Amino acid sequence: MSLHLRRLSRARLEELLWASRLDDFTYAPVGVVMDAQVPTTLHRNRWEVSLTGAGAFGRGRQAIQDWEVHRGAGLSVITDGALRVGTNVAMAAPLPVGCIEVTCRVTAVVDEPDAFGFAYGTLSVHPERGEESFILTRTDDNRVQFVVAAASEPAHPLARLAPFVASRLQDKACKRYLAAMTHATR
Repeated sequence: MSLHLRRLSRARLEELLWASRLDDFTYAPVGVVMDAQVPTTLHRNRWEVSLTGAGAFGRGRQAIQDWEVHRGAGLSVITDGALRVGTNVAMAAPLPVGCIEVTCRVTAVVDEPDAFGFAYGTLSVHPERGEESFILTRTDDNRVQFVVAAASEPAHPLARLAPFVASRLQDKACKRYLAAMTHATR
């Protein structure tokens, strides 16, 4: 994992993506964020927003599928395929100054008439260890909810030295995901 003062080039993201194919998850058990009953030492957290407007579910579904929630939150994103279990993801995540390299692998996909989203887990190029999920749901009365959930802990030595800073950066990133989804569904 490296910190950069400037945005990563497409070529660097492609290098990260290629290397991620041979990488392993940095935590266990895989799938922990999708099942709150799974015991873990990872810290769990959740952020959510209610979405309004006709067609919010369809637009939200498309925003997740096209990685627009992540891009709208300021990340540069490339993947090695369509959204499915096993898809590798390389990203440049913004920091207050510069950006950080991040790699993940999709661990779960939810594709139902009233629920859509996915979870991914951290690979070795990531400041955290664990999983995040991005799930959109629609109720019978057409209420739409977007939930970002995490089960994680600091992995990078700097993040472990200042876990409150790492936690705050994760909180800000997840709030940007919610804002991006809100914007995408208007």
